Amino acid sequence: MKLKELLQNIPVTASAVDLETEIREVRYDSRAVQPGDLFVAVRGFATDGHEYIGMALQKGAVAVVCEQAGKGIPAVIVPDARAALADIACNRFGNPSRRLTMIGVTGTNGKTTTTMLIQQILKQQGYKVGLIGTNQNLIGEEVVPTERTTPESYELQALFARMADAGCTHCVMEVSSHSLVLDRVRGVHFQVGAFTNLTQDHLDFHKTMEAYRQAKAKLFTMCDRGVINLDDAVADKMLADATCPCMTFSTKQDAADLSAKNIALGAAGVEFVAAEKGGIARVSLGIPGHFSVENALAAMAVCLTLGISIEDCAAALRVAHGVKGRAEVVPTDTDYTVLIDYAHAPDGVQNILRTVRGFAKGRVIALFGCGGDRDRTKRPIMGRMAAELADYCIVTSDNPRTEQPEAILQDILQGMKDAKVPVDVICDRREAIHHALDLAQTGDVIVLMGKGHETYQEINHVKYPMDEREIVADYFAKHKTQQ
Repeated sequence: MKLKELLQNIPVTASAVDLETEIREVRYDSRAVQPGDLFVAVRGFATDGHEYIGMALQKGAVAVVCEQAGKGIPAVIVPDARAALADIACNRFGNPSRRLTMIGVTGTNGKTTTTMLIQQILKQQGYKVGLIGTNQNLIGEEVVPTERTTPESYELQALFARMADAGCTHCVMEVSSHSLVLDRVRGVHFQVGAFTNLTQDHLDFHKTMEAYRQAKAKLFTMCDRGVINLDDAVADKMLADATCPCMTFSTKQDAADLSAKNIALGAAGVEFVAAEKGGIARVSLGIPGHFSVENALAAMAVCLTLGISIEDCAAALRVAHGVKGRAEVVPTDTDYTVLIDYAHAPDGVQNILRTVRGFAKGRVIALFGCGGDRDRTKRPIMGRMAAELADYCIVTSDNPRTEQPEAILQDILQGMKDAKVPVDVICDRREAIHHALDLAQTGDVIVLMGKGHETYQEINHVKYPMDEREIVADYFAKHKTQQ
């Protein structure tokens, strides 16, 4: 592909390279550059791609797209290299998202489950669906590993191209606030965008809740139609900022376009009546918790917007399965229950513990930590909520990343000073899980929070194997041999 084709519709401040130059491939990581490649120097948070221009050229890059460059460098100067990377990716792959019906879901909690439910409803209608999310990416039934909720723009466009080439008609994806701010979804037009909720998270990046909200609101300037949770505190602001018509859903307000009535919550799932102008349908979903009602409504609203009937939505949800790491029951063959949940922010902790509180016959034992190099202000809040909602708390390590695990635990414990329940502190997560299992009695529910679908623990940039399902299984295998 010629350089001028890759740069189509991209503002260029200056150029010191022949735009007819043939480009083999596009790279934004200098380590991956090969002879004939174009290198895009993106300013990141940890490193600045401009510092690696020399390395890219030594490895054979024939041109560089950047915001500034010294003399003699075959550079194309652009105002914003990150935005340019997204536009180049769209050009490189022929704007593949235009070949798909694009559905984006944003919000602090519920994105993964909501996207999976949408995918399952669409599959029941006979569509081949691509999915992009925290747990995994899917091209139809093919599983594609994922590193982050929303991939970098270049990988994202490549994934869209694979989906379209494989015959997918729809793509449903989680759209993180980071991806909206960092232009990862730049150039993507969504037929439908959905907002689940906004609670405290990612303030290490956004700094304020309003900036966090505005990041998510950006999705609704990129859609034909929107879907908004009317029960959320920022719903009015989200609706006011949207540049597209929006459908609303609610578990509390009859004024919503889609509402849930006669809600019944149980250990095996939820049941309710979904009502909209076009009719009503009884919904049964095998995922416990009030938040499951909200996620189901969000998925139904999206699919209603796409022209699927409320009856077909309800029929698909009756056979829909849960999501790994979201209120996931771990097989134990005991008289108590072990759940794994991805709850890693205050609202997530509150939701899962309230859900468990609703059906637990014995004690609720909460095991949790907080991730390092992330919003520190949420740590004591999570500690306080766990102490208020659980009968026994075990504070342990999550993904400490580059922070000292013990320092993270101390931040959590600041919110548990007045705890009226036992609080044990065990830094080693495996030991902590074993301790929880040692404590368990008939009817208890152990909730392992924070890791969810993850099968690793990240320490100083290294991901060590850690699957909580295996830890629980190993515990029982060991105890069985000792009997």
